[in-house]
Amino acid sequence: MLQFKELQQGQKLEPLVKPAVTKVQLVKYAGASGDFNPLHTDDAFAQSIGMPGVIAHGMLVMGFLGQYVMELAGTSATLTNFNMRFGAMTRPGDEITCLASVKKIYQEQAKQFVDLDLYAEKAPGKIVGFGEATLQLIEL
Repeated sequence: MLQFKELQQGQKLEPLVKPAVTKVQLVKYAGASGDFNPLHTDDAFAQSIGMPGVIAHGMLVMGFLGQYVMELAGTSATLTNFNMRFGAMTRPGDEITCLASVKKIYQEQAKQFVDLDLYAEKAPGKIVGFGEATLQLIEL
C-alpha cells in the first residue's frame, strides 16, 4: 500500500511478481472472460497460424496490472484512471513482473493525486504491457 507522504516523483515502487502463466490459467481466463479464441487455448491451432503455441489474453496481463495498482492503492487511495497498451506476447511459462514509478504528484480542488507509469514485463526489458494509472488519496 502506498504511503502518499513518502512518495517522490521518479520513485520506483515495490514490484508485484506473478507466478508463471499456465495453460490451465488461460483456459480458466477464457471461461471467465468469454474469449474462447483458440489462439489462447489450443496449441495445434496456434501453430497452424504460425505461432509457437498458445499466447495469453492481453486482458489477462491488464488484469495483473490492475491487481497491482489496487494493491498499491490499498485503503488509502481510489483509482480514478487506468489505461494500458499491449507489447510483446505472453506465453505459458512467462513470469510477469508488474512495475510502477511515480510520474507526478499533484493537487486539484484540494484533492491529492499521484500519476503512475506502469509496466508488465516477462523478463528485464521484455515489456508485455505498459500504461498509466491515477490514484486519489482518500481522506481518512
